[in-house]
Amino acid sequence: MAKLYSECPSKKDALLNPKEATIDFLLNYSKALSVIKCNDLKFEVLQN
Repeated sequence: MAKLYSECPSKKDALLNPKEATIDFLLNYSKALSVIKCNDLKFEVLQN
């Protein structure tokens, strides 16, 4: 395990930058998502 954490990050990993459209999609999705708790149940509702 120690070997995995001591390795330098590869160049491919360093170039992983999300597109602005992806970030906007995730932010809008999280704004529209509503979780309703009823007793021991959870309901996820998308409010579009």
